[in-house]
Amino acid sequence: MAEYAEHAHGSSRTPSGWGYGAERLPATLDELEGPDGGRVELPLHLAWSGLRVFDLGAVKLLLGLYRIVLNNGSRDDFVHHLNAGFLVRHWPIMRKMLGRGVRNVWEESFPELRRSVAG
Repeated sequence: MAEYAEHAHGSSRTPSGWGYGAERLPATLDELEGPDGGRVELPLHLAWSGLRVFDLGAVKLLLGLYRIVLNNGSRDDFVHHLNAGFLVRHWPIMRKMLGRGVRNVWEESFPELRRSVAG
């Protein structure tokens, strides 16, 4: 039987059959201190094939980088490569690029992402 854990701000975590649960996430979006401009090169453990360097000034490339990190990253990758402001601002589009499990874990853990879709 699956075990449930308590998130830092009290929400319950739903375990994922693919191993993507809220325990991988930072406690708050404020921890996401990734770059807010320039070019970012992802390490091989995140982008093992295809494009590895992304210009954050190009929205399509920014969204591509965030999709890769959100799908494949660890807590350290999220903190290092994602920027909280960009994540919230682009979440309404970005969420459509993610699988349901990833999207649900982020939105359940961070209500401000869900609010960015509604507002």
